[in-house]
Amino acid sequence: MLVAAAVCPCPPLLVPEVAAGAAPELAAARAACTDALGVLAASRPDLLVVVGPAEQSGRGPFPEGAPGSFRGFGVDLDVRLGGRASLAGAPERPLPPSLAVAAWLLERTGWSDAPVEGLGVGEPLEVERCVQAGAGIVARADRVALLVMGDASACRTLKAPGYLDERAAGFDAEVARALGAADVAALKALDAELAYELKVSGRAPWQVLAGAAEGADLGGALLYEDAPYGVGYLVAAWS
Repeated sequence: MLVAAAVCPCPPLLVPEVAAGAAPELAAARAACTDALGVLAASRPDLLVVVGPAEQSGRGPFPEGAPGSFRGFGVDLDVRLGGRASLAGAPERPLPPSLAVAAWLLERTGWSDAPVEGLGVGEPLEVERCVQAGAGIVARADRVALLVMGDASACRTLKAPGYLDERAAGFDAEVARALGAADVAALKALDAELAYELKVSGRAPWQVLAGAAEGADLGGALLYEDAPYGVGYLVAAWS
């Protein structure tokens, strides 16, 4: 059963060492992520599953202790999912960037409340399969918490990675409303094709959350909403 969820953005710029001089610009987002992870800890889960967007090679699942790195972003910084080393002899597949950011958040907040696993989901994954994946995750333990990583549109301004698309603000506003209200039906109804056109990385992870939350009757709170660099970043907590 799903007992809590935190939704966080996943840009590597969330990590101060990566952002360098621009680090203060996302200080409020980091603080909101810390608050959201506090909700996860307070739920006393038996298992925490981290879900985030990933390319084909990074879809996991990933065991606790899986390594991640920000060296590809020019920073000599390594992380472990859950902070612990993998079991001796276990293959160490590197985390995709979204889960590396999650691992950094967990290390930053000193997560030690439950075992951690990671799952990367592909951007094209159909809604039905996302929902099924979520239902499968929460069937694995009596008390499951989710840390869901993903960004909203990348088309909010002329300087955004996807340039300006007038549909982006409305799409992001509906996602923010749905996450703040823990509106499972609205998350399931997100338009996958439009999300792709708007360069939304969080659509599939959010719909995994929707599948996991079916029948859990959780309440939601939107903790942060902004679009620095023209990309929609959202933080929410469900409990």
